[in-house]
Amino acid sequence: MTTRGKDPRTESAGFTLVELLIVMVVVAILVAIAVPIYTQQVQESRRTEATNAVLELASREEKYFSTANSYSTDPTQLGYSTSATSFTPPISTGTYYQITVAVPDPNWSGSGPSYVITATPSTGSPQLNDKPCQAFSVTQTGVQSATDSSDTDSTTTCWKQ
Repeated sequence: MTTRGKDPRTESAGFTLVELLIVMVVVAILVAIAVPIYTQQVQESRRTEATNAVLELASREEKYFSTANSYSTDPTQLGYSTSATSFTPPISTGTYYQITVAVPDPNWSGSGPSYVITATPSTGSPQLNDKPCQAFSVTQTGVQSATDSSDTDSTTTCWKQ
């Protein structure tokens, strides 16, 4: 009498095609949800870096004004390194934003010295896709403003307190 063992070809030794397809669908759904949320969070963190850089530069302008009685467009006069050719504050904006300073502020209708500091996404920056917040500005009076990609005011969205 012989005992018959199980045929090794009929034993299940892995995953079925259906199980693999179900896992792939679940992973695809999770990625479809997670990637846009992650991208939005990264854009918002870069917005914060840009607003901090603009405020840091405004602070330095005011410090310079307290001793020179004028505002400056020279980064070295504001305490930045001598190698700076444009305003790239020590707060890391990487290559995401370009910061410009206009002295005097072209929109200022009052009397006396003025400036406007503006951060806009650099050419080729992924922040160009951040349509709600395309430019951040602050003036010598402390007025903060922001505009979206259609140049509409988006200050309440972009300058979160």
